[in-house]
Amino acid sequence: MASRLPLVFLTVAALDLWLTAGAAMAASLTGQIRDGSGAPLADAVVTARPAGGRLAPPVDLRPVRMELDQKGREFIPHVLPVRVGTPVFFPNSDEIQHHVYSFSKAKRFEIKLYRGTPARPEVFDQPGVVAVGCNIHDWMLGYVYVTDAPYFARTDGQGRWELTLPEGEYRLALWHPDAESAAESSASARAADRADPIQHTLVLKPRRQSGKPPLNLQQQNYSGDF
Repeated sequence: MASRLPLVFLTVAALDLWLTAGAAMAASLTGQIRDGSGAPLADAVVTARPAGGRLAPPVDLRPVRMELDQKGREFIPHVLPVRVGTPVFFPNSDEIQHHVYSFSKAKRFEIKLYRGTPARPEVFDQPGVVAVGCNIHDWMLGYVYVTDAPYFARTDGQGRWELTLPEGEYRLALWHPDAESAAESSASARAADRADPIQHTLVLKPRRQSGKPPLNLQQQNYSGDF
């Protein structure tokens, strides 16, 4: 089994990656994403699909219950990647009420003023990006990234991601809610060794919507009572 990987070319839209042959062998693919200033970029989504028209390798496609929580008047996590068909609960861990909704094409829903965890989840049965907001707290913003890719991961606080998948040829797609368009955010990376993380950069829009509460709630005409 070969121990080195050939050249990898990355754009924000996709990355052609050739892994060594050996369909039955598992490979650990890792990387790190940084923003235009060189800072680690959390909450980016990486998806992997078999390239070259090959059939997808065996993978458990059964949806798993997921949660997008609300803590400290924020959606936690800021970005939640899920597979198509996944039920997602929206617990409210705050002591105040939230009113969760989305007008996104991939999923339109509304959960009116509530505390605790709703009895029923929202099922995300169409691929796409679903922006989630709160009708009470305008700054609250989260995303459900719904994919039909067999493998996907979200970057941690250090911008790192990892995928465990069969050896073969894959296409990786990268997404972040604050990234510029594919034409404006492109990069290339080399994977000289399977153990070496793939380094790449996503340039962000000048004005980012973090989804975090304002530093001074009084300046926002918000009393904090609801």
